[in-house]
Amino acid sequence: MVFVIVESFSFCAPTFAKQVFSNTFLTHFGKRLFLGTKSNHNRESNAPKIKMISGAVVRSGAKKIDMLNGSIWNKLPLFALPVAATAILEQLFNASDLAVVGNFAGDKSTAAVAAVGANGPVIGLIVNFLIGISLGANVVIANAMGRNNKESVQRAVHTSIIFALVGGTIVVVIAEFFVGRMLSSLNVPDDVLPLAVIYFRIYLIGLPVILLYNFEAAIFRSIGDTKVPLIALAVSGVLNVILNLFFVIVLKMTVSGVATATVISNAVSSIILFIRLVKSDKYIKVEPKKMRFSWNSFRVIMKIGLPAGIQSAVFAVSNIVIQSAINSLGTVVIAASSAAFNIEVIAYDVMNSFSQACTTFVGQNYGAGQIKRCKRTLWLTLIEDTIASGAAIGIVLLVGRFLLSVFNSDPQVIEIGYTRLVIVFSAYTFSMLYEIMSGYLRGFGVSLVPAVLTMIGVCGIRIAWIELVFPKNHNFETIMTVYPISLAATALLIFIALLIYRPSHRFANKLPTREEEPVTQN
Repeated sequence: MVFVIVESFSFCAPTFAKQVFSNTFLTHFGKRLFLGTKSNHNRESNAPKIKMISGAVVRSGAKKIDMLNGSIWNKLPLFALPVAATAILEQLFNASDLAVVGNFAGDKSTAAVAAVGANGPVIGLIVNFLIGISLGANVVIANAMGRNNKESVQRAVHTSIIFALVGGTIVVVIAEFFVGRMLSSLNVPDDVLPLAVIYFRIYLIGLPVILLYNFEAAIFRSIGDTKVPLIALAVSGVLNVILNLFFVIVLKMTVSGVATATVISNAVSSIILFIRLVKSDKYIKVEPKKMRFSWNSFRVIMKIGLPAGIQSAVFAVSNIVIQSAINSLGTVVIAASSAAFNIEVIAYDVMNSFSQACTTFVGQNYGAGQIKRCKRTLWLTLIEDTIASGAAIGIVLLVGRFLLSVFNSDPQVIEIGYTRLVIVFSAYTFSMLYEIMSGYLRGFGVSLVPAVLTMIGVCGIRIAWIELVFPKNHNFETIMTVYPISLAATALLIFIALLIYRPSHRFANKLPTREEEPVTQN
């Protein structure tokens, strides 16, 4: 916690206690006394207390979250938990692909589960890279909201929509030529490879709508609306489960069926959000007839989002290397690892949602010149993420074996999968620190630094481990041990970078004016 003391000395335990006390006992008696309305920091004390046009949490049908005024501690969960629920639902509905083929594909069930799971790292590489770019749109729009700059918001929104569709289509065309080669390079077993290729080719068709949904979700989240993306995903997720069962049980389509269901359901979620954006009467309204691609907005989005995309992709690259090693251990291990991965990400999604909250809150408050609230956000996000992630990990470990049995009832698969859960969860303390510090930096527009350090700490260590250590100890436990080692190293590197960079001090005199695009410093 040293970096918290360095970054936000004046917001240690007594201040947090004041916040809690003021929001429970003093609701009607000077609530704002302890909320930073009088700041020793000139930038914040002179900043306007913009009442949500700038916070334009702009309702678009959901309860607004004023990120610029009042308490922060009780608003972070209001933002983060729907984000976590959205990601968890997305993962659960994707996991339904594994569950359905694992239980209803007959004698092909284990191979089908392995085929779907073998695609995970490659799909993750492509999708995580593109979704990471959407974080750039989140920061740009949030910053523009903080500056109350409607024109910048609309340019960024329209540019994001166009890029999602065009960029996603280009990636699909390119990736289709390399499907077989990519999967073969991962040492996918011969009995699994044909099914894996079929799943990947069909999944790629839906990539533009997947990217569109995530950019649309980033637009809503940038203004504090996390519920609309959740509702849209819930609707499409239920549809996904229904279609999975129909295609596999009724039409006997196995992996092709679950892939087709995924494409259709993703299209539905993106259409729902697009309609909501078109019907909105706020800053984020999409007007199809007025949609224009702004190269200036695109440049700023990419300056922030591209490093974030690289950072996300680096995890996927390292996971591809790890998956290749896992694939060398046989079909049973592949199936166990795939099932465990779909469970462990539940806890990760809770943890990562607070990182996204940190980025968005910092982005809006930085745009509004409220540096003190940026520091307070860092401190409170750490506390709340620790509590939420710890609870999620505890619950998952408690019912882990049962959850694994949902995917595959083979006792060997269950035990190997539970081993992965235990080892990976041991690394999540480091992952939490790493994610929040990265999110804090991105809120200030600093995106390249965490991306580079991730390449070193995550990708470098994991590749070296698989090349040097795994051949000498050729077992599943050896592979999994690299997770806590690599994440601990990465957290340390970003911790040091935060101590050196001190963004709240570095950018205190570089706040953007109302007319300017956000300041981005790499």
